[in-house]
Amino acid sequence: MRLVGPNGEQVGIVAIGEAIKLAQDSDLDLVEVAPMARPPVCKLMDYGKFKYETAQKARESRKNQVLTVIKEMKLRPKIDPHDYETKKGHVVRFLKAGDKVKITIMFRGREQSRPELGFRLLQRLGADVEELGFVESAPKQDGRNMIMVLAPHKNAADLKKAAKDTPEGAEEPATEASQPAS
Repeated sequence: MRLVGPNGEQVGIVAIGEAIKLAQDSDLDLVEVAPMARPPVCKLMDYGKFKYETAQKARESRKNQVLTVIKEMKLRPKIDPHDYETKKGHVVRFLKAGDKVKITIMFRGREQSRPELGFRLLQRLGADVEELGFVESAPKQDGRNMIMVLAPHKNAADLKKAAKDTPEGAEEPATEASQPAS
């Protein structure tokens, strides 16, 4: 096997018995780091410390992942104009927060024979929020429902991440106008 020393230096190709003896002499563990290589690569190291560092790296990479949240908004084909504006306001708020929005139009009874009403409503909503997000999946009929997914533009997601990174309670520096008069 190919042996790598505790500081990353190449020891060379040695027999298994000799590698085990070197590990015992230096009070370290013999860890196989590349079993598929020809010859296999082993390293002299403290295995407990190696496991700890690997766990730390995994935890750090999980911390940096962005969790995608999908919010859902349900509409009806014969929605009142004021109700539409209210629902659109919610969609705008979700997109500004950097979340994806799943828009569902629920058809009942005879409304199912007029899917074009729902399609037009979804297109209108997509056009109304065009500056904040884009249509990630086009409207499609799914049984009694028609579904469309809107996703925020990249800059909205970046703003959300930046807002998360700033510590809470941190205020902007005071300006001359906000300074009390002395």
